[in-house]
Amino acid sequence: MVRPKPLSGFPEFSPTGRIVEQRVLASLADTFELHGFGSIETRAVEPLEQLTRKGEIDKEVFVVRRLHAAADAADELGLHFDLTVPFARYVLEHSSELSFPFRRYQIQKAWRGERPQEGRYREFTQADVDIVGSETLAIHHDVELPLVTLEALEKLHVDFGVPPATMSVNNRQLSEGFYRGLGVEDHLAVLQLVDKLDKIGPQAVGDLLVNEVGLSRSAAEACLQLAGIRSGDASFVDKVLALGVEHPLLSAGLESLADVVTAAAAAVPGRLVADLKIARGLDYYTGTVYETTMAGYEAMGSISSGGRYDSLASDGRTTYPGVGLSIGVSRILVPLVGKGVLTASRPVPSCVLVAVDAEETRSVAIATATRLRARGIPCEVAPKADKFGKQIRYADRRGIPYVWFSNDEVKDIRSGEQLPADPDAWQPPAADLRPSVLSSPSA
Repeated sequence: MVRPKPLSGFPEFSPTGRIVEQRVLASLADTFELHGFGSIETRAVEPLEQLTRKGEIDKEVFVVRRLHAAADAADELGLHFDLTVPFARYVLEHSSELSFPFRRYQIQKAWRGERPQEGRYREFTQADVDIVGSETLAIHHDVELPLVTLEALEKLHVDFGVPPATMSVNNRQLSEGFYRGLGVEDHLAVLQLVDKLDKIGPQAVGDLLVNEVGLSRSAAEACLQLAGIRSGDASFVDKVLALGVEHPLLSAGLESLADVVTAAAAAVPGRLVADLKIARGLDYYTGTVYETTMAGYEAMGSISSGGRYDSLASDGRTTYPGVGLSIGVSRILVPLVGKGVLTASRPVPSCVLVAVDAEETRSVAIATATRLRARGIPCEVAPKADKFGKQIRYADRRGIPYVWFSNDEVKDIRSGEQLPADPDAWQPPAADLRPSVLSSPSA
């Protein structure tokens, strides 16, 4: 059989990289659960019409069909491209079982048919955290969600050496109110073009605002001036007011965003800034919006994004507003693991290799391994009753730090020290019990 070629955009980790990913996922789940968020999982597929009803994303959806389905089959399905749209469906479907405000986190894969590049993949893992209310949702959750997310990202930085993150926030009411104050009717078209600022630059965005949206050159310049405002405190309010535009939505957005920035400045100084070019391209966001960059990897784009959505989920009788953030786990880890910035202390969970004297006495080695495992010590039994030197070399190749012999002596193969040990009492150092994540910023 010819060696298969990798599929572009579908990253796969080695066992070492997978250990890093598992530790990161466990850390994220731990932080979310500390704040009272419960875990859910949704199906991988949704009706295609549901996936394509919001925003300009239809070109990114992977369509799923049964091999023998009729060509005109109506039940066309697609793989979900994020976790928000299926979550909205989940809330509607299970609303009678849920207690609101509903606090959920979800760690799952998603799929997008976009051009693969660093930080953008066709199959990737996301970690989402949301709070959803019934009919209303208090504005203070717009502050709570970014603080929870920043806490989760800061824990990855401190515990594993993931580069530090900075979150940028804006408010869609602020932006929409400003555009309406300028007399712009199609504010969504302006938002979607402003969202391209980092990709194509202000000159190109300004030209598009004039040529495609029909803004005057002065109105386009005002939109670019608004997008250029950035601050780590509430001083952005005066800068916006100095532009001389007035509208009720603008006032409401300024007040809401000032609350978020002021609270974050006290809780996580330097980790959150008001950045008025942040727009988020999807049109279901209605209030605060968030984007997050990782130090040294800013060109890769946002590693954590989201916002408030007041009308994403509705059954015609009840509306379920929410606010949520998504952390791009694959976007963070694939480059860091691939470049050797993050690795694991060993590629296997095994802490001990139990040596086998002879195949006839393998049951003795298995019994010893069972006693060690009963006390939470990961171990494996040697695959062959080779000479002890070969069994030690096997452990070394696997990255296993200890070898246990039938005379109840254990050898640390790194130092060469060999001591008597009791399988019912011996304990390895905490650092050796499980693989740990190692960071090398200069890699």
